[in-house]
Amino acid sequence: MMDESFLDRMVSQLRSTCKYYTGYPKDLGRSRIIPFTSERQFVQLLHEGRPVVVAFTIKCTYTQHLDKVLEEAAAKFYPHIKFVRVSYY
Repeated sequence: MMDESFLDRMVSQLRSTCKYYTGYPKDLGRSRIIPFTSERQFVQLLHEGRPVVVAFTIKCTYTQHLDKVLEEAAAKFYPHIKFVRVSYY
């Protein structure tokens, strides 16, 4: 088996550490953002005692970048911080 070249190792390191590397999509798994459904559900989240980040978003092309940032943050900080999305149509 051949060893990886310096360039391969450098690109691999870049992909694993660079937060905003856009060459390949990150595999974040299933979404960790909780959709807002009711006030009761929101109160239950608050009573769990963990921090909650609430994002008010409008469904349009301008918020696609914000959605990606929220997905990354939710995957990174799960289960210590809960992320809730309130969508306006």
